[in-house]
Amino acid sequence: MNKLLSYVKIGFGLLAISAIVNEITVLVSRGQFDLANFFSFFTIESNLFAAIILLYSGNYVLTKHAPSSRLNWLRGASTLYMAITGIIFSLLLAGLENVQLTAVPWDNTVLHYIMPIAVVGLWFIDPPKQTFSYTKSLIWILFPLGYGVYTWIRGAITGWYPYPFMNPDISGIGGLIVVSISIAIGSALLGLILVWRANQVAKSV
Repeated sequence: MNKLLSYVKIGFGLLAISAIVNEITVLVSRGQFDLANFFSFFTIESNLFAAIILLYSGNYVLTKHAPSSRLNWLRGASTLYMAITGIIFSLLLAGLENVQLTAVPWDNTVLHYIMPIAVVGLWFIDPPKQTFSYTKSLIWILFPLGYGVYTWIRGAITGWYPYPFMNPDISGIGGLIVVSISIAIGSALLGLILVWRANQVAKSV
């Protein structure tokens, strides 16, 4: 079973990387690829991070090594970021007209739907066999918060924002504050749920 799950993790890791590479290839062929803008999408960052963790953790078991506590902690972080990606896209971006987040529709499905479901699902099916600190897990949300600050500073300088809800000219300062606080609170709660699941299984082993 552990070996099967390892192959599944590696498979999803390769799927995410293939979608990202395909996006780059298509955008380059259209003359639309901007390196800084492309890697300023939270979707790309979270999927790339998740892919690396999936490949690394899957390979750990195949080489008969138990994942380290650090790798498990990073896996928790990547799971949270993928959960954020899927939920935010579904609630704030899916179905919006004139919002092109991917160059290829299939890549959109992979990066915004399949990967978030797969990564979160794998956490609940096969969580790390160790307990996590609820307090320390809050460190996970530092990256999303830092991403928001980076996006607003860069957006103020370049005039480009990766998502409409992060653009103060569209959502307004008030709307921006409400969305930011909601995302921060939601991210913290999601992190606590992930910790609860891992601790529940670890204590039963």
